Amino acid sequence: MKFIKSVIHEMHEVTWPNGRQLRKDSSSVIGLSVFFVAFFALVDWLVQLFLGLFQ
Repeated sequence: MKFIKSVIHEMHEVTWPNGRQLRKDSSSVIGLSVFFVAFFALVDWLVQLFLGLFQ
């Protein structure tokens, strides 16, 4: 029970983001994720293209 009380206490101490900050941070994470997916897909395609020249 002590653990649950300490968790509840800590949850009240947390500074939660407001809606605007949450949208900003979420869009940053999604944007960077899309960028890195596209980047690594391009690198993978280029490596496969390069290796295909030697077959």
